[in-house]
Amino acid sequence: MIVIILIALAAGSASALMFASIISGALISLLLFSLAPLPLMVAALGWGPLAATIGGIAAACGLGLIFGLPHCIAFAIMAALPAWWLGHLALLGRPIANPGAGNGAGPAEPAMEWYPVGRILLWIAGFAVLITAAALLTLGSDAETIIGTLRRGLLRLLSPRDGTPPSDKLAQVINALVVIAPSAAAINFMMTMTLNLWLAAKITATSGRLRRPWPDLKSAEMPPMTLAGLSAAIAFCFVGGLPALLAQIVTTALVMAYALTGFAVLHTLTLSMKARGLWLTCTYVVVVMFTWPVLVMTVLGIADVIFGLRQSYLQRRKPPPLPVS
Repeated sequence: MIVIILIALAAGSASALMFASIISGALISLLLFSLAPLPLMVAALGWGPLAATIGGIAAACGLGLIFGLPHCIAFAIMAALPAWWLGHLALLGRPIANPGAGNGAGPAEPAMEWYPVGRILLWIAGFAVLITAAALLTLGSDAETIIGTLRRGLLRLLSPRDGTPPSDKLAQVINALVVIAPSAAAINFMMTMTLNLWLAAKITATSGRLRRPWPDLKSAEMPPMTLAGLSAAIAFCFVGGLPALLAQIVTTALVMAYALTGFAVLHTLTLSMKARGLWLTCTYVVVVMFTWPVLVMTVLGIADVIFGLRQSYLQRRKPPPLPVS
């Protein structure tokens, strides 16, 4: 228990320092701020969710004492809570009967069924929505106030320093940035949270501390009702006001979740291709460079839910049955 407490305090201290580095304003602090949940996730996956709980509480209290209550709450929502809960879900499993494990001399040894990767992605999307919505609600309680605050902040940031009024072109750019800012924030939190969990799992697996087998990421799929939730969120985007702003965030997060499952579908459908690694590398490079092809991945992920692309492909790849003598 002493070891777990020491690991938790070390992880919490590292996470708090990375989170507080954003105050410095240095460019590297953006990277450290984005990776703030990583130490707590490593503690959760390697030493159990209790380690992340202890470290998160200690770090949040320390930030609150030094910088005030807002920083304490922000750290708890953006780093401590996701690290603890995602680490808990990643280690969540239940024993299932394994008929092939027995040899007739005794009962079959139980196998473990682990929490599905697709559902973890859905929780990550939920955290991205929670963090983005909480950040926007600190700017105002209605859509007009939030948008106005965003516009004024961008005007101060992008306006000429000599006091001249912004040009019409700059005003158009600012208006466009205000429109996409909530979605961009949701995408940022979604991707950084996913990256943090993947890095934490890789670190703990490399060190031999990962308490579960490495999951088959190619099999990741969203729960069936997620598509209905996405349709409802898209419909609410047209009602206007704060509900539409929040629905925009939900839509963006779910679209990114389906895009990630789309990559899983792509990895499955290219299993039999020659130079598979080259094709996948080129796909990732194109997505990173141009961004918009991620919509193709989203369509691929949704098409897999509707038409069962992976299931059909894997059934075709199965070897023929052995002849019966």
